[in-house]
Amino acid sequence: MHLPLKIVLTDNRVMVHFVFETLAFIIGVRLYYYLKRNTNDIIGDTNRLWILLGAMIGALIGSRLIAVLEIPSEIMHQTWLSLYKNKTVAGGFLGGLFGVELCKKIIGVKASSGDIYVFPIIVAVFIGRIGCFFMGTEEPTYGIETNFFTGMDLGDGKLRHPVALYEMFFMLVLFLLFYSIRNKKMIDGDRFKLFMVLYFMYRFFVEFLKPYNSLFLDLSIIQWCGLFLLIYYYKFLIRLFKYA
Repeated sequence: MHLPLKIVLTDNRVMVHFVFETLAFIIGVRLYYYLKRNTNDIIGDTNRLWILLGAMIGALIGSRLIAVLEIPSEIMHQTWLSLYKNKTVAGGFLGGLFGVELCKKIIGVKASSGDIYVFPIIVAVFIGRIGCFFMGTEEPTYGIETNFFTGMDLGDGKLRHPVALYEMFFMLVLFLLFYSIRNKKMIDGDRFKLFMVLYFMYRFFVEFLKPYNSLFLDLSIIQWCGLFLLIYYYKFLIRLFKYA
């Protein structure tokens, strides 16, 4: 298989990443509604729609903002087109988180709302990363050169860490973890917090396997986001370690 992989439709070549990104969104949404039908949701349908809207707007802004900060030297050279095209999942998660929290304050919802999104997010990220992998070095999810046995030619003739595949494997691990604790009694919202902590811890360490750009103290913006999230959820982490 030669990377990047493209799909040929009549006379047009369509980037396979766009196909899997679309599938990730559709399947993630469908899974959410399936789970919602089988869950006693204490948040009403109207408020849930507002929360979803807050999540989407926050994710849209966050994914672009963090993506801009991934390459600090290019900040002053951004165009509206580059702002639209560049995005990052980690930024989307953070933006979505704060979009939801702001929306909940506006509409007066105090109940935790994130647990129901855990499985849809995991599945969507897994599918989306398939597209990232097939894009090879044309998508900024490839790793640095390596002699490790997982090294792959991602399109430039060099053996690199297939970071997208690593994340797919990590999503499988998370899926199995959360499936194993699906019936465990937990405080509402703790499953989502656990997912966020584990995901951003993974992103912190996997950044060292990517050709990242330092933002401050030799850490990338994604790594700073990970540290920020740990601080943001410090009460949850204290409770988690207390009862571990």
